Amino acid sequence: MDGFLSLPGVVVALAVIDFIIRLTCLIYVPRNRRPQTATAWLLAIFFLPPYIGVALFLLLGSRRLPKGRREKQAEINSFITETTEGIEEVKHDHPWLDPVVELNRHLGAMPLVGGNTAKLFGTYDQTLVEMTAAINASTKWVHAEFYILALDKTTAPFFDALEAAVKRGLEVRVLLDHVAGLRAVGYRRTLRRLRKAGVHWSLMLPVQPLRGKWQRPDLRNHRKILVLDGNVAFTGSQNIVDSSYNKRGNVRRGLHWKDLMVRFEGPIVAGINALFITDWYTETGELLMREANTVPRPLPSDTLDAQVVPSGPGFEGENNLRLFNSLLYLAQERIIITSPYFVPDESMLYAITTAAQSGIDVQLFVSEIGDQPVVYHAQRSYYEALLRAGVRIWLYKAPTVLHSKFFTIDDEVAVIGSSNMDMRSFSLNLEISVMVHGKTFVDDLRKVEQEYRDTSRELHLEEWMTRNRASAVLDNVARLTAAVQ
Repeated sequence: MDGFLSLPGVVVALAVIDFIIRLTCLIYVPRNRRPQTATAWLLAIFFLPPYIGVALFLLLGSRRLPKGRREKQAEINSFITETTEGIEEVKHDHPWLDPVVELNRHLGAMPLVGGNTAKLFGTYDQTLVEMTAAINASTKWVHAEFYILALDKTTAPFFDALEAAVKRGLEVRVLLDHVAGLRAVGYRRTLRRLRKAGVHWSLMLPVQPLRGKWQRPDLRNHRKILVLDGNVAFTGSQNIVDSSYNKRGNVRRGLHWKDLMVRFEGPIVAGINALFITDWYTETGELLMREANTVPRPLPSDTLDAQVVPSGPGFEGENNLRLFNSLLYLAQERIIITSPYFVPDESMLYAITTAAQSGIDVQLFVSEIGDQPVVYHAQRSYYEALLRAGVRIWLYKAPTVLHSKFFTIDDEVAVIGSSNMDMRSFSLNLEISVMVHGKTFVDDLRKVEQEYRDTSRELHLEEWMTRNRASAVLDNVARLTAAVQ
């Protein structure tokens, strides 16, 4: 009898606990989150068994880095602001750009600096050759920071160059993302090679709870940076790995990645190097004062103004999203976006569609195929709204994954770097973006855009509305999951 009576009591108790959990989540989850993100989390908690949903939220619900890391970021920001005061020497005469420059300075501490040159590299193997040659030409030190750094047949010369630099007596420092490295083919082989070469290296955002190193595991350092002697810097979208990423599925499908990197010279190199110094300090506790004070002199005439914009969970705001939206609203004639993973938040979607509806020529380059199914389908869920607004969508033909990350505003301003236009890059990844003011640089990017256009097919609304219904359902479901940040 007692057992029979206790069963309803247990059921009632569980129901009460379930109700309290859900009510608590309704109060707590929306706090300081976008409505769409809060809604996605609440749906996950309510549709899954509550204990599983809450466990996932506790594991992945906070995008803040540990307090110690945030304090180091603030310390470095103050140092950068103090040491770069008055070095701008810019030449632009466009008052409309000043508020964006001030925004970037306020958010990321980096100034706009003049006297720079930039050269684009859009061929995967040639980019590796150029970076390897730059390492071989270096005479003081090498700083390399890549989301994925993997030893394979394609990248072996890059590693050989690092070892040769060490043998010449240079200080060679390397940072690579921990989780991305673990997922890459040949991770342990890569670390052995770095040790053998005598390189000083460290993992970025390591997930090693037994060593007291822990944060939300999908907060990643997605930057791609190479700095030589403080005079030359490369950044952009390309990782140090074969263009197939050495994965069986990619090789079977014939997938290979197409990227875009830029080589900078001039004072902007100090800003790019400052990001490496920041990340090195965060991971190792060593502040590279001598290298931090290396600021190249402005180069002669016909040069560019440029500004580094760091972003990621170490900052209070979403620096890259704020920059992107500010520029989108300033466009008068043309916006051309290239992003492999295009999953905008509501503010960016409104900025882009508003521009298109205002008669501005808005074009988007994305891949015809995707290597990440959830992101690929989430991206596709935005195509109808974009096409109806008048955005022209270009699908880069398979089997290439168009991995370049840049956009141009009119004929004056461009942004290039590691940041995708998706909510992961806005909120969860540490990224680097470089805003460049200068018609010559935009002209060079126009040639790249035309190359992409010639290798793409345009997607039209009529075609899109007749797509497979099951695929449309997948797109919409994936869109919900993309908001869970």
